Amino acid sequence: MAVIEVTKEQFAAEVLASEKPVLVDFNASWCGPCKMMKPVLAAFAAENSAVKVVAVDIDEEDELAEEYDVTSVPCLVVFEGGRETNRQVGFRNADQLAAMIGGA
Repeated sequence: MAVIEVTKEQFAAEVLASEKPVLVDFNASWCGPCKMMKPVLAAFAAENSAVKVVAVDIDEEDELAEEYDVTSVPCLVVFEGGRETNRQVGFRNADQLAAMIGGA
């Protein structure tokens, strides 16, 4: 599965109501580490069908960034059952992403 770009309007349906764990990548187009994360997240999403991976551009979706207290990017947040269960800031490799979700 590919990384899904989501907006504020889609967030509840794609993330909070998801039956699968969701890894949300809060990012910005000007952020170097965010650019480095894109291929890692794409590969992770392709290899882990049990996890949904979505991306939120904080400049375009500043209300979501504020609502979820995103102050640095990349900010990776795991949601399970509509609740935040893990959060990491900064570049992470595939193994670290899997560990955030309990081994995926």
